[in-house]
Amino acid sequence: MKVGIISDTHDNVPAADAAMDVFEEEGVEAVVHCGDFISPPTIPHLDREGMELHAVRGNNDGEREGLVATFDGLADATLHGRFAELEFDGRRVAVVHGEERPVIEALAASGEYDYVLHGHWHVREERTVGDTTVVNPGAHFPTVDDEHRTVAILDTADDSVAFHDVDGSV
Repeated sequence: MKVGIISDTHDNVPAADAAMDVFEEEGVEAVVHCGDFISPPTIPHLDREGMELHAVRGNNDGEREGLVATFDGLADATLHGRFAELEFDGRRVAVVHGEERPVIEALAASGEYDYVLHGHWHVREERTVGDTTVVNPGAHFPTVDDEHRTVAILDTADDSVAFHDVDGSV
C-alpha cells in the first residue's frame, strides 16, 4: 500500500492540488496530512476518489469548527485532533504536527510505532530512531526553499519512503 504524506499546506491551494496529483500518479491509497492547513477552503483540494484522508491539526489551524465541518462533509476523511494512531498494512503509525521536538523524539524512542510522521519545521526529513522511521514530508509555506517543497510516499510493500517535488505556488 502507498501512503501519501503531506504537511504545512498553509492555504496554498495550488500546492495541495499539485501534491494530490503526485499522489494520484503514484497510486497512493491513503493520504496523511500532518497539520497546518490554516483554514477550511484548502481541505476539499485534498479529497480524491479512492484515497482515504487522515489529518491532525497543527498549531496554526484556526476555525476549528469549520475544519471539523469540512472534514465531516468529505466521503472518506477523518480529522483526528492533535494526535493520530493509524495502521496501514500492519505498520503502526503515529502522527503529530510536531511543534514540540521532545514529543517527536519520545514517540520515536517508544518502540510502539514503525513510523512517526510530523510537520511543522518546514524541512523534509527521514531518519531512523531504533526501529522507527521518522518522516517530515516538507512544507508548502510561501517562504520554504524549493528543496523542501515536497511530499513523501511510504510504500508498505518494501517499507520505503520516497520524496517527490511539488510544483505549486501561491
